[in-house]
Amino acid sequence: MPLTSIDPTTNKPIRSYPEDSAAEITRKLDAAATAFLDWRAVSFARRAEHIRHLGRVLLERRQELAVLMAQEMGKPLAQGRAEVEKSACACQHFAAHAAGYLADEPIDAGDARALLCYQPLGVILAVMPWNFPFWQVIRCAVPALMAGNTVVLKHASNVTGCAMAIDFTAQAAALPPGIFQTLLVSSAQIASVLDHPALRGVSLTGSPEAGRALAREAGQRLLKTVLELGGSDPYVILDDADLEQAARCCAASRLINSGQSCIAAKRFIVLDSVRPRFEQLFTAAMLNQRMGDPLEAETTVGPLARADLRDQLHHQVTRSIAAGAQCLLGGRIPAGDGAFYPPTVLTGVTSGMPVFDEETFGPVAAIVGAHDETEAVRWANQTPFGLGAAVFSRDPQRGERIARQLEAGCCHINDFVRSDPRLPFGGIKHSGYGRELGLLGIREFVNVKSLVRGA
Repeated sequence: MPLTSIDPTTNKPIRSYPEDSAAEITRKLDAAATAFLDWRAVSFARRAEHIRHLGRVLLERRQELAVLMAQEMGKPLAQGRAEVEKSACACQHFAAHAAGYLADEPIDAGDARALLCYQPLGVILAVMPWNFPFWQVIRCAVPALMAGNTVVLKHASNVTGCAMAIDFTAQAAALPPGIFQTLLVSSAQIASVLDHPALRGVSLTGSPEAGRALAREAGQRLLKTVLELGGSDPYVILDDADLEQAARCCAASRLINSGQSCIAAKRFIVLDSVRPRFEQLFTAAMLNQRMGDPLEAETTVGPLARADLRDQLHHQVTRSIAAGAQCLLGGRIPAGDGAFYPPTVLTGVTSGMPVFDEETFGPVAAIVGAHDETEAVRWANQTPFGLGAAVFSRDPQRGERIARQLEAGCCHINDFVRSDPRLPFGGIKHSGYGRELGLLGIREFVNVKSLVRGA
């Protein structure tokens, strides 16, 4: 069946793409395996030249790529341009630092001379989501490429145009043939891709269900995996927080990509003594947004990526209200075309409600009251997820003390959670395992080899 892109602003099809045949899939994987034999021997300096060029081409095309994201998954233009710019930044970072990240390391082994060296594995499959269709691919592929691996991409079917644009951008940047390729395949074909003998690892960003399915398939083939699987990020607002700054920051985080981000703030755990004032400020910040066509410059909240995702989100909201949550803002599907959902604020949220227990992928905020620090930490950690978290306090030491108690892969104090090429990124519990970005990220898909020479 063809892979079809649908404009979520109108719910009308944009374009369909034929899936790769079994023979074409094999041809691309064979090409990646052949290209690896040469690419692994290329110096870091030469690899860096290619990746820097890729970053420059991304910047040159940022406007057209932002338009494509707006059309295929509803991202507002300014956010789309920022995503491409961040992707270019990652290219420059790993071009500059990969050699240092993967340099030989001497080890004290007594009389023996020992060192660790980091060598590429082979062909890596990147299974990527639609919500950040350029950044997610670049942050996975570029470190793997700089390490000397080759990469094949299986992108989300609804952003196939973005997948092809990445492929064309790689060609325009004159990356050597075969080191990066896009597979036009459905999720049902992933198992056949994993069977190729040259494949050495898989990185997936997606839902816990997708992660479990891929981990089972990869485990049967003894393939290394890195999984980033979403979250229900808690933001703890303490009684000494700068509430105006916290409200602005929390609203900005909740509405990143119209709320469709794994590390967007989702549950706001507020000490009861400041909760009424925070609710007032936060609701005002959520209200002060323009929902509309993502191609219009003034839009800050676009449609959700698909109508079924909007309907699923609304079902989480209505079930939570039925269970006792109070709606302070939004909570209704607007009339008209498109997969739009308004910024929504629920308060009186407790464990057992969908907006507390589940990941909400859209502009819905859940406010949870807490009597004291101990209860706030307990509410924050009462989730199967563990991706990001944040704490707001005027006392940096107090903020860090609370942050250390939160079960997450990354935690920010007086700021919202974001990924950064310099910092390892990933989660614990049902948010997955392994890391992307930074020193630890580039070392995920390498052979850490011990070399020992006797005295």
